[in-house]
Amino acid sequence: MKTNLKKFGFCMMSAAFILQATSMGASAANVNHSNSSIYEKKIVNIAHRGASGHAPEHTIPAYQMGEQMKGDYIEIDLQMTKDGRLIAMHDEKVDRTTNGTGLVKDLTLAEIKKLDAGTWFNEKYPQLAKEVYEGLKVPTLEEVFKKFGKKANYYIETKSPDVYPGMEEELLQVLEEYKMVDSKGRTKNVLIQSFSKESLMKVHDLNPKLPLVQLFSYKNQATISDQELESIKEYAVGVGPNFSKVDGQYVKMVRNHDLQFHPYTVNERADMKKALEWGATGLFTNYPDVFNEVLREYKHDNHNENGNL
Repeated sequence: MKTNLKKFGFCMMSAAFILQATSMGASAANVNHSNSSIYEKKIVNIAHRGASGHAPEHTIPAYQMGEQMKGDYIEIDLQMTKDGRLIAMHDEKVDRTTNGTGLVKDLTLAEIKKLDAGTWFNEKYPQLAKEVYEGLKVPTLEEVFKKFGKKANYYIETKSPDVYPGMEEELLQVLEEYKMVDSKGRTKNVLIQSFSKESLMKVHDLNPKLPLVQLFSYKNQATISDQELESIKEYAVGVGPNFSKVDGQYVKMVRNHDLQFHPYTVNERADMKKALEWGATGLFTNYPDVFNEVLREYKHDNHNENGNL
């Protein structure tokens, strides 16, 4: 009898261990990121390229304005220079947002620092023009961290990672250097996003505790399967599709898999409200000030509705 009880007890312990291991494996992506601000019970306001509806995108003034307008995250698109430095810029070419020409990958940081990254904005949006925007410089990732420190939240995208071998390693090195991750590799103020699953998987392999978001760009009406969402959940905490192609059912599926839903780029009040009604847990906007107004109205209306039930 004692022998049977011992065997039974051993089997139960083994089964419990296997069950626990399976459960931990299935939820590893989320458990490791529980200290991230993305898990606060709040809807996050992501200043897209800074408050880029008000100031030249991916410049220090745009990021400052995003903070002043109570954006929860500074969004930073990364490109990598010829000499391996990470800079804040959306395009692979410098042509659109500076007075220069050419590919970032063919230019050194010193060459990029000679460019004017603000005057184009004054010319394109004269009603928003400011003299201080003339001659603005393209910031490096390090310069952004130096300026805003560990109190700010950063939503960082590995842009065109296939063009820049070693981008992920350089990013993680800079995060460590500026203590955006702790000694165990955890972070409370950084999210990393990419359209490239391969880039995200590389980051995940280098540091499985960093919270990741899988971006999507849909040309037609967005669809996603339970299988796809379960696969994403193995390495990421959320998804970020283009808002114009999603609907309420898409959002519902994402949320049913306990993934965050952060669509881009939502600039109209009606769309912001629709995103909230569908269950978005945050969104990218060029106008963080406007989204905060819509968010306050939405919470006020919901409170009144619930109070009258």
